[in-house]
Amino acid sequence: MLSEEGANDKKLQSEEMIEKTFKNALEVKKKYTAVYDTVRVAKDVAEIIEDEHARGNQVVVNVSGGRKPQAFGALFGAYARNDMVQRIVYVTEEDSFMIDFPVLSFNLSDTKKLILEEIHKEISSVSQIAAIAGISKGMTYNHLRELKAMGYIADGENGYILTDAGRIASI
Repeated sequence: MLSEEGANDKKLQSEEMIEKTFKNALEVKKKYTAVYDTVRVAKDVAEIIEDEHARGNQVVVNVSGGRKPQAFGALFGAYARNDMVQRIVYVTEEDSFMIDFPVLSFNLSDTKKLILEEIHKEISSVSQIAAIAGISKGMTYNHLRELKAMGYIADGENGYILTDAGRIASI
């Protein structure tokens, strides 16, 4: 369960209700994360998903609670680990109706993901990226053009930079 330091009383009451309701059926752990930093939330959720998957648990991500940026971050974290997620759900406040969201992916090849990771390390020389990825400079330019068109990278002052979408996709 995602939470934040200094949560308001309503949120704390909801968290307590969830803990009490599920304590006999599920282990409920609380993870403190950011409220408005969707990239950090996505990373935190991806880590939680990895841990639960490694323990052999089925993973259902509920994106109902919290502020909208936090819910979007949880959704993006689930997309980053889509192969480990069984369901993504939203529960309506009005009647507690459960809506299933599609489990989408960022659909990046290992090479494109590696390129994003290298740009994150501030390596934006096409020659360096090509050598690290083990591909030609021409193919590297092609991947960079596609990543730019997808909105994952942009031109910075000293080469390519990751956008928030790129930081999330490279989780």
